[in-house]
Amino acid sequence: MAADFSVVLDELDTTLRSIEAVLDVDRLRREVAELEQQASAPDLWNDVEAAQALTSKLSYLQGDLRRVEELRSRLDDVGLLHEMAVEESDEATAAEAERELASLRQAIDELEVRTLLSGEYDSREALVTIRSEAGGVDAADFAEMLMRMYLRWAERHRYPVELYDVSYAEEAGIKSATFAVKQPYAYGTLSVEQGTHRLVRISPFDNQGRRQTSFAGVEVLPVVEQTDHVDIPENEIRIDVFRSSGPGGQSVNTTDSAVRITHLPTGIVVSCQNEKSQIQNRAAAMRVLQARLLARRQEEQRAEMDALRGEGSSWGNQMRSYVLHPYQMVKDLRTEQETGNTSAVLDGDIDPFIEAGIRWRRQQESVPAS
Repeated sequence: MAADFSVVLDELDTTLRSIEAVLDVDRLRREVAELEQQASAPDLWNDVEAAQALTSKLSYLQGDLRRVEELRSRLDDVGLLHEMAVEESDEATAAEAERELASLRQAIDELEVRTLLSGEYDSREALVTIRSEAGGVDAADFAEMLMRMYLRWAERHRYPVELYDVSYAEEAGIKSATFAVKQPYAYGTLSVEQGTHRLVRISPFDNQGRRQTSFAGVEVLPVVEQTDHVDIPENEIRIDVFRSSGPGGQSVNTTDSAVRITHLPTGIVVSCQNEKSQIQNRAAAMRVLQARLLARRQEEQRAEMDALRGEGSSWGNQMRSYVLHPYQMVKDLRTEQETGNTSAVLDGDIDPFIEAGIRWRRQQESVPAS
């Protein structure tokens, strides 16, 4: 048993050293110190948006540094605890060391997943859009279930969310929704959720109680930053204003504050109706449009690279199934990750799927082209 403990301890030590190297702990300490100095500036909050971005980044990096330092300290302590238990033949202390080692393995695995987020835009905040697809009213209901799932996931992690637009369906559910997860690395984390999600269940909207399959699409984009240079000339957009509407077509407010922007060269249409003023809605809609155009530019660049390499897409668009009847199961079609606890997943417990997706993506990226 002692030999097994030592083997696992050595494995975790190696993994943690790798994480410390990737995160570059010394650089991380310097960066945190620099940001703390900037955050103490008396005129920091003169520019509220810049101040929020700085304090958010500082909080995230402080969390990274604290996690890796605490894990190193715990790993050193558990080794000493186990040595003491062996020397004194203390079974209770040995059992405590085993429990702590298991807890450390999970925590180090989770931190290792974070170090796999090294893509160009992975450190960005995320812009998530959910749309109902094939399946009528069931698809609209499913889209709303997915929106709740992601909002609950963000709530579990205490990530701030800003809801930009919800388009409600006639009978139930939503046609589409767009929201931002305002947390560093939210894009890298959630980008593996992009694709078509499939629901199989007994339809609550079918009076004959038949089984129904419906689909909803999830799009995840990186929030645009000033360095991205996504310029949109005024003559390339058409702006329409209209009255915000809620479930059942009811008017949310009495002024024409909702904004719809059409990008004429591409036909991309975005809208925002969550803010109280037309100016705020226009600014939010422009952020969404910039993100869509940035994603389009990325897709074109990827297509060019794939054409040069003679490659196509490595997997289909359908990425996860949620089966509620005749059995209960959520299964990812890429990673084979699955669970029978469908209610927990739909309540936001999706970290195992996200982590498996991030590891799968890294494996795909490291496979040499044939």
